Amino acid sequence: MFVVALIALGWIIFVGGVITAGIWLRRHRSKEAAVSSTRIVHFLYFACMIFPGVAAFFYPGLSHFDELFGIPSLPLKPILLVIGILLVLPGLYLGIITNKDLLELGHGAAAFRLTQHIVELDIYKYTRNPMSLGYYLVSIGVGLIAGSTSVTLGAILGIIPAHVLFLKFFEELELELRFGTPYLEYKRRVPFLIPRFTPSHNKASPHE
Repeated sequence: MFVVALIALGWIIFVGGVITAGIWLRRHRSKEAAVSSTRIVHFLYFACMIFPGVAAFFYPGLSHFDELFGIPSLPLKPILLVIGILLVLPGLYLGIITNKDLLELGHGAAAFRLTQHIVELDIYKYTRNPMSLGYYLVSIGVGLIAGSTSVTLGAILGIIPAHVLFLKFFEELELELRFGTPYLEYKRRVPFLIPRFTPSHNKASPHE
């Protein structure tokens, strides 16, 4: 149960860090404050959300979490396996294409190497957060592939809400402070998460 406690503690620290950083940034509205605080929040994300998840993958293994909680695994495993694969594949594609766009068009990358320009071409014409959408698809898909009720629910009820809080309460403000009016115009034109296949045609956004 140590890994379960580590995951729960990491989630609490990350959510608390996002809320704290968001409040602090609202009181210190400057580009410099945005740059410094986003590095801290991204560190918390990797340390508190990614590291415990990777540790859980190796021990006890995703398929063993239901045993730890004493709950039944998912039914219809062959069907859910196919659905999981169909979620993971586009999720991985979104992760690859967004990193490529951020590097080539934004002259930066996700997390610590901050983009220097707003990127709105390619997949960013359709959604402001394609990387996050891919992350959510992979998170749910992995739970389905593992046939794990607890891992799937953990993604839906834990990982995704915490990350959406990060995007809405912290990152949107951070991007506004770093890029100003161009980002606000991009935000107005392009949907937050679910793609709209009537693309915007201007230049804009360093999003995840």
